[in-house]
This record gives sequence, C-alpha cells and structure tokens, in this order.
Amino acid sequence: MTKVSFMQLDSFDRHILDLLQRDAQTKVDVIADRVGLSASAVQRRIRKLKAENVITGEVVVVNPKAAGNLMTFVAGVEIERENYEALGRFREWVAQNDNIQQLYYVTGSLDLVVIILARDTEHYDDISAEMMKAHRQIRRVTTHVVLKSLKTGLALPLQDEDR
Repeated sequence: MTKVSFMQLDSFDRHILDLLQRDAQTKVDVIADRVGLSASAVQRRIRKLKAENVITGEVVVVNPKAAGNLMTFVAGVEIERENYEALGRFREWVAQNDNIQQLYYVTGSLDLVVIILARDTEHYDDISAEMMKAHRQIRRVTTHVVLKSLKTGLALPLQDEDR
C-alpha cells in the first residue's frame, strides 16, 4: 500500500479550510477578513489546496426531508475472513449503489459497517437482499434502524497541531 503525502497545513490554511467546510460558498473577501490575509492571498491558498488534493470537491447538502424523508440503516456485515477478494468486490458494488452512503472496514466482531439510506424498511430489505445475493461470502448482516439523527457532520476537526 502506497502512502500518500499532503502539503503541510499552516494555521491560515486550517482556518480557511474550517470556514469553507462550514460553507463552501463563503466569499473570498469574507474569508480574508476572518483569517487576516488579503483576498488574493486567500485565493492563492485555495487554488493550492485544490491542486494538492487537500480540497477534493464541493457538495450541496440536501435536507433529507426534502428528499423524501429517507430512513437511515446501519448494517454490520460479517464476511468470510479468509476471502479478501470478496472485500474488493464488495467495495466495487458499494461504489455503484447510491443508497449506500458510507462503508467502513472495522475491527471487532464485524468486518464492515455500512450506512444505507432507504425509503422504508421494505426498500432496505430489497437492498440488503440484493447485497447478500451478489456477495455469497457475506455470513451475516445485523441491522440497526436509526430512529433519529442527533448529529450529522461532514466537517473535519482542523485544530492547529500545537494545541
């Protein structure tokens, strides 16, 4: 596995990233005022952060209620331990399925944790049945239904390293 290295972030970069994570549409002059740099310096830094793949994209966050009030399911998946090829195929399948929002390879009694959005429990059942049919190496799926989302975040903590 190759290690990817990134540019060293200073306190200005971290502050700029923090502001952009909260609202990617924040104007450069507003960011400049808040971080104490000129607008042109902020623009240069943002261009460099994008060029260095520190900023990998900008997204619009849609209110789930506006999207049809989708339900969230947390599925714990156990696969055959000795079959690492199954993990690769599963990752490829997940990449093609828009209802699967997140996939984590974890330690402990589970192998994977999958965050799935579905219209209702019947739709989730269809997704999980398709998942198990496509991946016979899945031993077990344990499902938790999210009753209420108490916090959903996308922003990474960007405190200075010397704090």
